[in-house]
Amino acid sequence: MMTIQEYIESNKDRFLQELFELIRIQSISSQKEHKEDMVNTAEYWKRTIKNAGADKAEVISTKGNPVVYGEKTIDPSLPTVLVYGHYDVMPVDPVSLWESSPFEPEVRNGKIYARGADDDKGQAFMHAKAFEFMVKTDTLPCNVKFMIEGEEEIGSPSLATFCAENKEMLKSDIILASDTSMISLDCPSITIGLRGLAYMQVELTGPDHDLHSGLFGGAVANPANVLTKMVASLMDDDGRITIPGFYDDVQVISEEERKLMAKAPF
Repeated sequence: MMTIQEYIESNKDRFLQELFELIRIQSISSQKEHKEDMVNTAEYWKRTIKNAGADKAEVISTKGNPVVYGEKTIDPSLPTVLVYGHYDVMPVDPVSLWESSPFEPEVRNGKIYARGADDDKGQAFMHAKAFEFMVKTDTLPCNVKFMIEGEEEIGSPSLATFCAENKEMLKSDIILASDTSMISLDCPSITIGLRGLAYMQVELTGPDHDLHSGLFGGAVANPANVLTKMVASLMDDDGRITIPGFYDDVQVISEEERKLMAKAPF
């Protein structure tokens, strides 16, 4: 049976050509002028997943950019892995700082330089090709689903609704996030946890007109100073959040996890 190394070597040129075609699509989610690019990228991903061996792949509309979904079921009794990734990328400004065109991939010293080569077209593409290898060699050990969204770089505003409306379709035993890092170049890594995100908007008001600093300075609070004090009070000198209850549901790092972290090469 062909090994993964042999499969990569025999298909390397094709992999690069397909990835470069994907990267060339300027799927910048924060810029409205790239709306058509978002749709084109989603369609490209649908073909990629289908050609890799999925039973089905489709582009599903949302209020924002579409989500690409695909699945391969080999045995309903086996576990199901959901691969998550995103096809949108960040803006490229300032372009003058790039050594090559952001959307024209260039290989230098064995590395691909282009917007999305890593985050996240390259990473998600890698998982699609690993899936392709296992399908082609009949070594797929589980059922696989793909969910590739197009709004991660702008906060995924449509994703929560999409997931809520498609719970049964997305049902899985584990999620493999195709948007993380490796500890080092020679140490394959799977990230098992990420920080969450919570935010709020605070509006601070002060005098409704300018005040003379010589007459009112110090007596009337400056909103900028008040806001600075508020932000500073959220964290103590040891870097711990001071909001009451913030750590109530935070899981404690186990001794096993600490030992594994201590082995990391950095």
